[in-house]
Parts: sequence; structure tokens; C-alpha cells
Amino acid sequence: MKGNFEALAVMFGKEPIKPKRITEQAIKIHKDKRELAITPETIAKIKQELKNARQGNYSKKWRNRRWTALISINLLFTLSFWIDIQLFEGSMIASRVLGFHMADVYSALQVVLAYKIMFINLAIGTITVFFIWIFLGGRAFCSWVCPYHLFAEWTERIHIKLVEKKWVKDHPFHRGVRTIFWIVFSILAFILGYALFNSINPVGIVSRALIYGPSLAILWVVMLLLFEIFYSRRAWCRYVCPMGLTYGITGALSPLQVTYHLPDCQHEGACRVVCEVPHVLECVKKSRAKEVTVDIGTDCTLCGACVDVCPTSSLRFEIKGLSYLT
Repeated sequence: MKGNFEALAVMFGKEPIKPKRITEQAIKIHKDKRELAITPETIAKIKQELKNARQGNYSKKWRNRRWTALISINLLFTLSFWIDIQLFEGSMIASRVLGFHMADVYSALQVVLAYKIMFINLAIGTITVFFIWIFLGGRAFCSWVCPYHLFAEWTERIHIKLVEKKWVKDHPFHRGVRTIFWIVFSILAFILGYALFNSINPVGIVSRALIYGPSLAILWVVMLLLFEIFYSRRAWCRYVCPMGLTYGITGALSPLQVTYHLPDCQHEGACRVVCEVPHVLECVKKSRAKEVTVDIGTDCTLCGACVDVCPTSSLRFEIKGLSYLT
């Protein structure tokens, strides 16, 4: 499992630190890398790889698979409603799929705290989703299913272009504010007797808009996307969304993960350029890996961008106990 205490602490907002304990085998590899002469050709190659990563010139195999899955899943809910076959009912927040109740874990918590009661269907749906995302990797929900994530991904590209042209400046926040939002929304639900987060959650708003048609609430989503374009890169997903944090906690128990393999890594950093949550890739920096093979942290969305861009396959999708996924 990838859920060690340090990975969880980093997900909650702690800054990644250099590990205090490094295995003997990893120490030897680090030493060999430091003593290895770097040629001008190698430097030129690394610079080109970084340039390609920033410009998006690399294989997008996993991204294409992910977009196909995300669009297909959301389309199934939309078509099921439009042609009234009732196989996929509801939205990404609460639904019934092939007769099985499903409910987002944090959204369900909001309902329980607000109404001080656990409905049987809500309990069944929450438990079902909890175990599904343990199996599928926790925050994989964010990049493989969440409809808001896809729009945020597209607007992020606009933000990056504007920053490159120096038309706007990115304003990052401390990642720990997401934990504060998780707590604040929970307390508000309990005190107010109303699930406030569920009303402003862009995931639910976008999902319902795609299925049933847009409402005035879509203006809130547009405001969030504009904020992310002109002020803070991917702000909702990185600094606010309690759902992402909850799925990260769930994913701590998952056998599905991205793993880092130290020996072949060139440390050129292209993976950190394309990563949605680059703090999880602290181990790819020189002398930072504490073992020959390192499990990427629980805050990883398993988007596969780092796997696509890595020129040496040092980053791979793996299921613990099985071979890596290609």
C-alpha cells in the first residue's frame, strides 16, 4: 500500500522533505549518479526533453485513455437519461448504476452531518464507492471520472500559455488550505443543518448540467474556471476540493499506484513539469529517493502524464504484487 504517514502528511499540506533514512542500495545508486560525468550532449538532450514537456510534445497514451474513460462514463449517464433506459441514474455525486446505489464519500458525509441521520441507501452507496476507489486508486476519480477536472485541465493549458506570455501571473496558495476547507465545510454542515458544499460543488453542478441541462449554478463554475485561468492555476482541485482529499485518504489503501524506479532515472524533471500535483514527485529529484523503488504519494491522481513523458520508463503504473501496466 502507498499510504505511509509521510505521504499522508504531504497530502494534508506538509512540505516534502529529504528523507532521513535511505537504503544502502539507494545510497550507492545516488553516489554513482553524482560521480557520472555529464556530457554536453546529455545536457542538450535534457533541455530538449524539458522543452518538449512544456510544449506538450510527448506521448499522450495514458492521457488519451483517461479522456476516453472520463467522457464515456459521463456520456453513459447523459444518454441513459435522454433515452430513459434507467441504467445510469443520478450524477457523479449520487447515483444508481445498474441497480446499485453509489454516493460520493465526502458528499455523503455532508448529508449525515447536516441531517444527523444515515439513510440505508446512502450507507450502501457510500460503502460501495469507498471500496471501488480503494481498488481503483483513490484520487484516480479526479482525473479519470470527474467532469469538472476535464474542464479545469483545458483551462489550465490556457493559464500556462498566458503565464508564458507574461500576461498573467500564477498565485499559488498553501496546500494545507484544502485540509482547512475539508474541516470547515464539515463543521458548517453540522451547525447549519445544510450541506453547503454539495450546493456549490462544481463536480455535481457540471455533472447535472451535462445530464439534465444547465442551470444558473453553471455561472459559479464559469467563475471558478476564469479564476483558474487568470489568477491561480487549478485552484479548486489543488487548494479547495474536499472530495479530492477524501479520495486521497481512500487511495492510501489502494494497491494501484504509480511507482518510481531510481536506477534509470535521468532526473531531467520533465515529469514534474507535466504533473498535476508535482509535490508527489519529490522523490525524482537527485538524492531524494529513499529506496530503489518508491511508491508515489496518496495525493497522486494517477493521470499518467508522468508515465507518458518519462523517457526511461522510470515512472510506471503498477498493481502491488503484479507486473506494471503498459
